[in-house]
Amino acid sequence: MSSDSFKFSNAVVVAPLLAILSIWIVFWVEVQFGINLNDYGVYPRRLSGLKGVLFSPFIHGSIEHLYNNTIPLAVLTAFLFYFYHSAALRVLLFGTLASGLLTWAIARPSYHIGASGVIYLLASFIFFKGILAKNYRLVALSLVVVFIYGSMIWYIFPVKDGISWEGHLAGFATGLVFAFITKVRVPEVQKYDWEHEDFNEDDDPFLKHFDEQGNFIETSSEDNEQKIEIKYHYRENKKE
Repeated sequence: MSSDSFKFSNAVVVAPLLAILSIWIVFWVEVQFGINLNDYGVYPRRLSGLKGVLFSPFIHGSIEHLYNNTIPLAVLTAFLFYFYHSAALRVLLFGTLASGLLTWAIARPSYHIGASGVIYLLASFIFFKGILAKNYRLVALSLVVVFIYGSMIWYIFPVKDGISWEGHLAGFATGLVFAFITKVRVPEVQKYDWEHEDFNEDDDPFLKHFDEQGNFIETSSEDNEQKIEIKYHYRENKKE
């Protein structure tokens, strides 16, 4: 295994692991020492609330809130680093900052906490980037994201009390914008020889067996027959 592929495979495993460990460790510290870090969330249109742009994704209000964000964050982070490894880090970092700033600008006056904004950022980016890339593997990934997390779309609207739908909307909108402005290395689709424009049928050894109507041309037995020479090794039994 080359050093590049080793680093790449490590990133796919390490990035989701770090994301999950960070939010669980912060929650453990709150419970263990009896502290409340909600004040470090995003508080819209207040200068002191800007610190939440950095800290709010790590803060969760309950074990249920934390658990609901854990698996989607791990899965989508792994998808991002596996399929878009050339742009994964900057999408995750700058996308999180942009999503937090948008939440700060549009949300209700309240503390907004949790990693759900990042989850919406990743889901939106992966879905729209796969569609825009027009690569069959990435389009398939987009469909997988829709199949697994498509129901999340409803929570970018105020359909339930107690959730930061503004944070969800900010993450979703940021992912959409980043899908348009972020350049990624799309894997080239492998083509068969006959799919290339300069392909010449006369040079293809397989197609030479067919006539212009597509009928198979049988070759003579003399053409197919290979001369095989067999030599026998034996020892004579001499009777005295």
